[in-house]
Amino acid sequence: MPLSALNYSSDGLIPVIAQDAETGEIRMVAYADQTAIEKTLETGLAHFFSRSRGELWQKGETSGNTLAVRSVWVDCDGDTLIYMVDPAGPSCHTGAETCFFRRLDDRGDLVEASGEAAPTLLRLERTLEARKSSDAGKSYTKSLLDAGATKIDEKVREEAAELGQALIGESDERVASEAGDVTYHLLVGLLLRGVSLRDLLGGLSKRFGQSGHDEKASR
Repeated sequence: MPLSALNYSSDGLIPVIAQDAETGEIRMVAYADQTAIEKTLETGLAHFFSRSRGELWQKGETSGNTLAVRSVWVDCDGDTLIYMVDPAGPSCHTGAETCFFRRLDDRGDLVEASGEAAPTLLRLERTLEARKSSDAGKSYTKSLLDAGATKIDEKVREEAAELGQALIGESDERVASEAGDVTYHLLVGLLLRGVSLRDLLGGLSKRFGQSGHDEKASR
């Protein structure tokens, strides 16, 4: 499909969702015209069209908070795009990581949320990060961090063994539960070492298109 064949609105624009290519987090939504899309594909950096200023703009051109675009996806009707991005710094002009930090409550009222709209693993990572300043007597996560790598290693091995046993002869529900325990303790270990979930997912992304045997042999 050529760019000219996209289903633009009457004013020549198309909505663009900027989504973190690793975590899946929606960073922002803006609009692009054909020129903005062409510049995005040409430079690898997210470009949009400002409806208020009536001009082309590059995300992060002045702030440095750019969005490097890995790929551009088109929906089934050709009227919405997704930029799969690697964000550098916050994506919202308010300084928030993402523009989606408010929500509607059950009555439909707009409220400030404690956190941001994010996938489960990213929300878990941010929750664990917050636990670093908790009281170890009240927070299991904090007690693990205080105990250090040896204790976390012990727990990862213990939970991995329980997952293995569940895989052999327990219900699917038990497998999912034990896998959750492994994932939790894995993230605590990453937090201790200062390795982000995005770092983990980025490492996995590099393995796409590579044989598992070849990947192991390259270590």
